[in-house]
Amino acid sequence: MMKLRLTVDYLLSRQLEEEGVHKLKDYISRESKEILTKGVPKDKLSELPKIIELNISKDVITVEIESGTFARSHAVALRLKNFLSMHLGKEFKIGIKKVTGITYTLNLDLEKIPKDPITIPFVDKISIQDNKAILTLKDLDEEFLTKNYVDRIINLFYDKVEAQFWGGKGEHWEIISKSKDIEPLTNKDPTLELLAKGWLKQGPSQGQWFYHAPVAALLRTMEKIAVQEILNPLGFTEVIAPKMVPFEIWEKTGHLSGSEPEIYYVSPPISRDASVWEEVIDLYKITKKAYVDKIRERMRNPIGGMTYAQCPPMYWAFEGKTIDDSEFPLKMYDKSGPSYRWEAGGRQGIERVNEFWRIEPLFIGYPDQLIEIKEKMMERYAYVFDKIFEIEWRTAWVTPFYMAQSGQIGIEKETERIKGTVDYESWIPSRGSREESEWLEFQNLSIVGDKYTKAFSIKSSKNKELWSGCSGIGLQRWTVSFLAQKGVDPENWPKEFKKYLGEFPKHIKFV
Repeated sequence: MMKLRLTVDYLLSRQLEEEGVHKLKDYISRESKEILTKGVPKDKLSELPKIIELNISKDVITVEIESGTFARSHAVALRLKNFLSMHLGKEFKIGIKKVTGITYTLNLDLEKIPKDPITIPFVDKISIQDNKAILTLKDLDEEFLTKNYVDRIINLFYDKVEAQFWGGKGEHWEIISKSKDIEPLTNKDPTLELLAKGWLKQGPSQGQWFYHAPVAALLRTMEKIAVQEILNPLGFTEVIAPKMVPFEIWEKTGHLSGSEPEIYYVSPPISRDASVWEEVIDLYKITKKAYVDKIRERMRNPIGGMTYAQCPPMYWAFEGKTIDDSEFPLKMYDKSGPSYRWEAGGRQGIERVNEFWRIEPLFIGYPDQLIEIKEKMMERYAYVFDKIFEIEWRTAWVTPFYMAQSGQIGIEKETERIKGTVDYESWIPSRGSREESEWLEFQNLSIVGDKYTKAFSIKSSKNKELWSGCSGIGLQRWTVSFLAQKGVDPENWPKEFKKYLGEFPKHIKFV
């Protein structure tokens, strides 16, 4: 149970006479019952909001409202504004020109006591008393009260408390299936092996690699297998999605509530006028160096970022569209360019990088159609990993990607498991035994329900419920999963894989 107490000021457009003050007080006490009871279930009448205090001066009405979970104080304050506006205008020809939340105290029950201090934007103070948390907010404008920021602050507070009691992905991991054991041909780290052969060069920036012809051929082979053995047979068609994503798209997908530390942000120049850049140009001509501070002075604010995941722009392409029923299920994929995530200290080999190549299939349709697509994709993936790669792999339920990318934790409810995320993981022998080592997540498959179709207002001509799903195919991770068990000698690679590989390019000799 929660208790919310809001003190709100209504600033009048002009002063009330003394008689008007008395009349208004009487009117509020007699007629305000409806706005206090609206939205409260009959079995929750004990949580009815109350007007604790009412003060009316000549030009300001101050009200203190206390509520529980239902009909929360900020919602009541806005209803009260409309209620007062109608009466003031009709009876006294006076309007309300400003609404201010002077103080808002949120008294929240706690099942778990936070281990560490918590900070939340707009909250002036958070104190913990026994099994209660008291959040204090001050000087709130009408927009803040109108747009449900308070409800989101409450949810965010509970999320942050819960996050302190989760130790990581392993707590949300649950195995679904496993392939047969495969005896690996090597136990060496694939990235180190590729570097030793000279097939890789690190850089020029953090988390990047230059892939010489042999590794480029491997990555393109992985792409060819994915398209020809999974996507084409299931009727997916290729699209080309933008690789610079405006903030407006991520606001709808929820990436801006957890992915910010990993995004590569994009800022355009303030002008193309050469005179604006003359100093920067001249400095380079003299020193042959980039003066970053001078460049920064000539950049606009960020307008978005480089592709973090490929699906958001694909949803955007259908925003506000009503799609003919005959088109479902829609099945498309993008493989047109790299994606970017700032991994910083989390980089590892070619499997965990800042710049990576992946294919993202996206599918939109009715729930039964998506369940069928998911089952068929899982069949095709199993065929590729068992018959073409001949590797050891497994599947597991994990925190759904759309929750993880927006900073949420845990897994979906049992009744909604069909809408969750399946991770595909491969054994990397160089990390240790199959029983004790950390396996590599190299593939995922998700049904996300109506999360994105609703966010982007994508509709069916028959007005049926639409779901969507997607699957991230990481080409570097497919490559690492394969080489970690099969080694880097093409002579030892499975016959079915070599059918797709074709003639393997020779590496350039250096002296």
